[in-house]
Amino acid sequence: MNATTLDATLHDEALIRRLIERWAVWRDAGDWARFRSVWHPEGVMMATWFQGPFEDFIRVTQEGWAKGVSILHFLGGSAIEVAGDRAIAQTKMTISQRGLVEGVLCDVVCTGRFYDFVVRHQGEWKLLHRQPIYEKDRVDAIDPAQVPRFDAALLASFPEGYRHLAYIQTRIGYTVKLDMPMLKGPVVEELYRRGASWLAGGELRR
Repeated sequence: MNATTLDATLHDEALIRRLIERWAVWRDAGDWARFRSVWHPEGVMMATWFQGPFEDFIRVTQEGWAKGVSILHFLGGSAIEVAGDRAIAQTKMTISQRGLVEGVLCDVVCTGRFYDFVVRHQGEWKLLHRQPIYEKDRVDAIDPAQVPRFDAALLASFPEGYRHLAYIQTRIGYTVKLDMPMLKGPVVEELYRRGASWLAGGELRR
């Protein structure tokens, strides 16, 4: 890779990283007009509690806010692969949801990665498809003197990587997708294959 190509790649990576950071800041702040600007017109959001077009994601998030649902995000480092007008970005993150767990106010924190399909659209990088990878999670009572009493059978029915997150989301009425990618296993391996194929010019399989 010559210096000119390297500079162009680093510039694209910086723009994509800025896109990812803006997603987290504007979504968590409820800045919906600017949040829309990070998405490709055909952008899709995948999450434990929602899967679909980004406009529907905004709508159901707003509905959740009105009911007191609190979900926030924090970002870590990124690894970005750029191939022409396409890129795959993996970004370390945490998802933090505060709410009642069997009557006890708790924070549920899930650690994982955003696995993003990003495309250059009309000269700007846009988010085409976001698939989180859920690696591990935990629950902490806000008041450590209180201990939530989980339904053990229900808790055990959820995938290990996002078990507690799925528990609280189910309890507040969401239907949780049970086959999301985790740290290891065939689902995340298939995601990696999809990403590599798409980055090489293939079709995006939703």
